[in-house]
Parts: sequence; C-alpha cells; structure tokens
Amino acid sequence: MEIEKRFLNVDLDVLKLGLVSFFTDISSEAIFSVFSIFFTVILGASASFLGLVEGFSDFAASSLDYIAGWLSDKSGKRKSLALVGYGFSTLAKIMLLFGTSVAVAASFRVVERLGKSFRGPPRDAWLASVAEYSNRGYVFGLHKALDKAGAILGPLIAYFLLSRFGQDESTFRLIFLIAVFGAFTAVLLLAIMKDKPGIPHRKENIFKAWKTLNSRFKLFLIPAGIFSLAYFSFSFLLLKAYLVGFAIKDVVLLYALFNISFVVMAVPIGKLGDLIGRRSIIILGYLTYIIMSIGFIFATQKWEIIALFLLFGIFYTIDEAQSKAFISDIEKDRRATAIGLYNFVTGTIYLFASVIAGLLWVINPAYSFLFAAIVGCIAVSLFIIL
Repeated sequence: MEIEKRFLNVDLDVLKLGLVSFFTDISSEAIFSVFSIFFTVILGASASFLGLVEGFSDFAASSLDYIAGWLSDKSGKRKSLALVGYGFSTLAKIMLLFGTSVAVAASFRVVERLGKSFRGPPRDAWLASVAEYSNRGYVFGLHKALDKAGAILGPLIAYFLLSRFGQDESTFRLIFLIAVFGAFTAVLLLAIMKDKPGIPHRKENIFKAWKTLNSRFKLFLIPAGIFSLAYFSFSFLLLKAYLVGFAIKDVVLLYALFNISFVVMAVPIGKLGDLIGRRSIIILGYLTYIIMSIGFIFATQKWEIIALFLLFGIFYTIDEAQSKAFISDIEKDRRATAIGLYNFVTGTIYLFASVIAGLLWVINPAYSFLFAAIVGCIAVSLFIIL
C-alpha cells in the first residue's frame, strides 16, 4: 500500500516523461540488443572497429550535453530542447531502413546518440524540479524503471522476430522498422505535454558557466571521470556471451534480462539512496561494477553469464538514476548545466574506454575486463578519499 501511495503521489510529469522514455527505449533497445551481432556477424565488421564505433557513439551520447544543459538553464526551456533531441534520434533510426553497409550502420550508431545527448539534461532538470530532496532518488529511480521497462519489451520483440523469421538480414530490417514506429510514438507523447520551464539565466556565458557550479560537484567529476575509463560499451558483454555459447537470439534475451534486473531494482535502490544517502549508493555502484568485471574474466558457463548480467542491471540503475539524483542534491540552481557537464566529461572518456577495450579484446577478451576492474578500484578509492 505504501508503494502504491508513493507512486500515485509523484508529479504526473514524472509518469509522462517515463512513458516517453518507455516508448523510446522500446525503439532503441530493440536495435541495440542486436546491433553488435548485426554489425559483426551480418555485416562482417571487426570487433576492433565495433569498439571504435561504440566509443564514438558513447562520446556522441554526451557530446552535446553541456551545450544542451547550458541552453536549458540560460533560457529556462525544458520541453522544446528535449523534443529536439528525441526527434533527432527518431530521424537517425530511419537511416537503418535505407542502408545495408557497415558505414551506414556505424553512422547511425553515432548520429542517433547525438539526439540522446541533447535531450538528457533538459529532461533530467525537469525531473529534478518536480521532486523533493526526500524522494529525489525515488523519482529518478521510478523514471528509469519506466524507461527500462521499454528496454525489456524492445529486446523481446527482437527475439520473437528472430525466432519467427530467422536470423538473416531481412529480419533485422523488420526490427528496425518497428523501432522507428516506437520512436515516433515517444515524440508525439512529448509534443502534447505541457512545459514546466526553469528559471532563466539569460546573461550567462557558456564558457563561464563552469565557474558558477558548486565546488563539491567539480570534485565529484574527478573519480567519476576516472571510473568512466573502465566503463566500456555494453556490446562487449554481449560478445562475451556469444563466445561462451549463447545463440544470437539468446544474446537478445540476455539483454532483456539485464533490463529486467534494472527495472526491478531501480525503485528499491532509489529509495535506499534516499534513506542512507547518495554517497553510499554511488560507492555501492562502483563496487558492483568491479565485482562484475572480475566475474566476466573467469566466466565460462552460461549460468555465470546470466548472473553477471543481473548484477550489471543493479550497477546500471545506480549509475543511470542515482548519479543524477546525487548531482541534483549538490547543484540546486543550475542542474541542467551540471548534469550536462557530467555527461559530457564522462562521455568523452567513454570514447577511450571502448577503444581500449576493443584493442585489448583482440589480444584477449579477459584483458578488457581486467583493465576495467583495476581502473574501477582506483576510482572508488579516490571517491572515498575526496
């Protein structure tokens, strides 16, 4: 009863934005759950090139965050900027319907993430503005739970189509077509929402905005940036599962399982963060990622891979939701700018993380996970010290 009461008492914008993310993730995750296999197995690209593409896509996913966050705080606009980002991602997905080459697929992966980069900070600042300090972790957790519910359905749709029609290129094209319809639905839902603008800071210069941010937030960027070097693309986890013996369609199910873990744990972990403090929950996230990386080094059985994907879902809900709540606690005035800068810094480093992982993977896949575990230990140590 208490959970139902809290769910009904949250601002309706949390639920509406959650539905927008729900349909977006049906669309995006249906594609992403099969992309690494489509790119390497169907189109014939190498694992090292996949690492390069994923690195650039991770960078693209945060390359516009600081600009979008600054624009949102400067103008006070939330909805219009988020709508541009969602719309751009939708248009990018159409590329996959008309191209069959490695170049087109690689371009899509990067271009689509640019839209994600532009929509994130205005939307997250919107969420923070309708949440109280006492339930901010819960609000961000609830939004991400709705978001990742779509990420469960998307891979399941891909799995059904691959099982029903076979694992050839025409089936992948059908998956991409359905994904485009899901993306258009999300854009339509956001378009009919009423905007809740923030307080504009019209005289603020983008190059001077850094000076206005809280010193505690700037300190947090140090361990967060170092940890990002360990945070390579999810595609390598899917490739590891493929190497252990999972069929292509079963790899898609693993992706859905990871998202189920995320959805189930998002709200409880958000509530836990409200109770014990966001600092403790961030440390828990780092430690979870380190344990998961070590596990992937030694995993040789399917059940071990399944357990590690569940563990990764727990880490991801902390990283995706609670880090934003943590930043919103620290920076109360310019949240979009702070979240945008955080995403930009970590995303830039993700580029190097995936490139390094791809190069190490060619030598030995275990080296990629070992590198991640070592860097993760350094990051969590610095976070505790600072």
